[in-house]
Amino acid sequence: MTGDGTRVVRAGLPEPAAHEPALPGPVFAAHFHLPGEAAGPYTYGRDNNPTWTRLEAAIGELESPDEPAHTVAFASGMAAITAVLFSQLRAGDAVVLPGDGYQLLPAVRTRLESYGIEVRTARPSTDDRASTSVPHAPVDRGHDARPDVLDGARLLWIETPSNPGLDVYDIRRLADAAHARGALVAVDNTLATPLGQRPLDLGADFSVASGTKALTGHGDVLMGYVSTRDPALADGVRLWRKTVGAIPGPMESWLAHRSLATLALRVRQQAEGAMALATALADRREVTGVRHPGLPSDPSHALAVRQMRPGRFGCVVSFVLPDRAHAERFLTALTLVDDATSFGGVRSTAERRARWGGDDVPEGFIRFSVGVEDPEDLIADVLRALDAAKA
Repeated sequence: MTGDGTRVVRAGLPEPAAHEPALPGPVFAAHFHLPGEAAGPYTYGRDNNPTWTRLEAAIGELESPDEPAHTVAFASGMAAITAVLFSQLRAGDAVVLPGDGYQLLPAVRTRLESYGIEVRTARPSTDDRASTSVPHAPVDRGHDARPDVLDGARLLWIETPSNPGLDVYDIRRLADAAHARGALVAVDNTLATPLGQRPLDLGADFSVASGTKALTGHGDVLMGYVSTRDPALADGVRLWRKTVGAIPGPMESWLAHRSLATLALRVRQQAEGAMALATALADRREVTGVRHPGLPSDPSHALAVRQMRPGRFGCVVSFVLPDRAHAERFLTALTLVDDATSFGGVRSTAERRARWGGDDVPEGFIRFSVGVEDPEDLIADVLRALDAAKA
């Protein structure tokens, strides 16, 4: 068995061939030579591409190193998310979405409901001692008040750690509960990456992620993927991709594959920096609500230690400043951190998350993504900016 650092360097590469590159360049082709019957691995550019094949094999090795898995790459994370939802759900089905998930999920809810799909929104318990039966404590937004939101559901969607709240949910516990009721389970693994958490090993049917974030890590590629060990589920997702044309470009796929080689290095450096930053922020009086799963004081820490890989609790730290103006002064004063959305890149970014209007967070809520800068330099910049923001 090889370690993650070795695996990411070799994942998805073809067998060495004399005078050929280790990672062949992107294949740009709308069509392929196709004599005779319309069959073969590569027939038309919307169906498949050799560059996707290598990337998908690589991601499959990371998401499921010990068992065969099928991975389908997409043009974006949202393309991957919607492929799972719309390939599996039909009119009359019910789906359970997280109440604290990605901000576009409410828009997805509206679309699902327009197709006659019942959408229930619930916030699972983060208490690792909670009952194994069901996710509970539905979000108080006028949605489901039922005590058992899984009854009759076709699919349960879990996002852990959640974005931007950074709650960690017990995948194994929730997957067992969903499967006992005949529901499939999909886990958004974007923040953790497959080096931080393997949902398929924990009982999930799908592991879904936006490769735009930490997986590719350079802020220059839009990418998404779905991994599953069930070939029939993979076929359904792949057919959805073909039908709607949500295909990744060959250049983006090649860049994504190239970037995987440094994933272990980036994940380790970013996790160490995030932990150091969260610790430093905890000592600031004007900073409240510091969240990072690696902090021993974090309400999700005990579960994160059990479920996530040691020391790989993600690159994101969230915290709250007194108000909108204070948060804006802080962001303006930073010199080593870009005021930008997204997370997981090699350059640190931070933003006042409420500016988007889709998250249930205070006006002064900051989502901070730690890059690969030296932690000492980054923390010094943050502390200096906090001092400047007091004015």
